[in-house]
Amino acid sequence: MNRSMRELIAGELIASAEAKRWVAEHLAGEIAQAAEAAILALRAGKTLLFAGNGGSAADSQHLAAEFVGRFIDDRPPLRAIALTVDTSALTAIGNDYGYQFVFQRQVEALGKPGDVLFLITTSGNSPNLLCAAEAARARGITTVGLLGRDGGKLAPLVDIPIVVRHDHGRRVQECHIAIGHAICLAVEAALFG
Repeated sequence: MNRSMRELIAGELIASAEAKRWVAEHLAGEIAQAAEAAILALRAGKTLLFAGNGGSAADSQHLAAEFVGRFIDDRPPLRAIALTVDTSALTAIGNDYGYQFVFQRQVEALGKPGDVLFLITTSGNSPNLLCAAEAARARGITTVGLLGRDGGKLAPLVDIPIVVRHDHGRRVQECHIAIGHAICLAVEAALFG
């Protein structure tokens, strides 16, 4: 491998680390709020719901799996579901009502007061997440936004906005999964010691 390739890769990793350092310095309080909301919900037998598009859909599935499976310690499974995985529901709702309703309809069908809905988006402007946030609010579901850039239209609609103020989607997504892992760690520590 030539030197310029190594430098390119090292620069990319350093930029990623710097973005996460910014998150640690500026967003630890909001992340702690989100963790506390998740802890309270899970202690009460409620469910954590996750939604996002594209890479954020993958992050939704990843984080839900950390709660249902395990993050670090072997412990009982925790109630969590990604609203991105039921292809029949997604395609039926998208076909019959429109793509902007694919998460709203699932929140209306599955969400209960006291649940927590994590909405993950690098732009903060995904119409289907905006609709889901409104449906959650109407049902007494706490909302957490893992957002990017300036938070977009979603920031004022969620209870706990966590805004990674970066213009590059890849940096935002890297921070979102690190934030999700920090929440998993806090939840396991609080619930299982």
